[in-house]
Amino acid sequence: MNSNDLDERVAVVAGGSKGAGLATARLLREAGAKVVSMARTAPETSDVVFVPADLSTLEGVNASSEAVAELIGVPDILVHVVGGSRSSAGGYAALDDERWAQELSLNLLPAVRLDRAIVPGMVARGSGAVVHVTSIQRRMPLHDSTLAYASAKSALTTYSKGLANEVAPAGVRVNSVAPGFIRTDGAEGLLARRMSEGGITREAALDELMRVLGGIPLGRPAEPEEVAETIAFLVSDRASGITGSEYVVDGGTIRTV
Repeated sequence: MNSNDLDERVAVVAGGSKGAGLATARLLREAGAKVVSMARTAPETSDVVFVPADLSTLEGVNASSEAVAELIGVPDILVHVVGGSRSSAGGYAALDDERWAQELSLNLLPAVRLDRAIVPGMVARGSGAVVHVTSIQRRMPLHDSTLAYASAKSALTTYSKGLANEVAPAGVRVNSVAPGFIRTDGAEGLLARRMSEGGITREAALDELMRVLGGIPLGRPAEPEEVAETIAFLVSDRASGITGSEYVVDGGTIRTV
């Protein structure tokens, strides 16, 4: 991405302290945008303005959106990267009401609530770009341990499409990015646990995880920076004719049309 693609733009990255969120915040900054990052923990960089927030709660979203309004007004770009699964293995029967509520509160409601606070300002101004980060699991849910996560991401995709149709006439574009297996700290932690439990090498643990996903034709997980590049494209003027679309970054994991 060119270093001046987003000059004079203001971007908010929800969940911008690690993984694909941190990579996105850095890339938008390099492209010329002023970036405000929201997360529970501060990113390991001084390149962005940081607003501490627990976006899995209504109170956290309200407080952070008020802070953003005071800092920058209405942003030009809003990226939702908040998400993850906290469920243990055991299939649907292991998911009680509390776990379902937690997964929805982490993977769906932060975007819904933050959009409700910020997108009206974009609509009133007549411009803006929003990206929701979902997951390929909405199309291939792993039932043993991440069914609630996959369901929440599926709901987020549906919500994103509906929002895109509603606000497009006002000049606001909304798209989604669905990553597959990304090489993040969380993924490395999962590999480390599998290495310890199975007494296997990292390479064997990685191969095993890719097999669970049905294989990755590209032969490797995606890097956070590769997901960030897709997001940066979608919020730039180069994607000015794109809205209501989903971009998959999965190395070919999903083989169906």
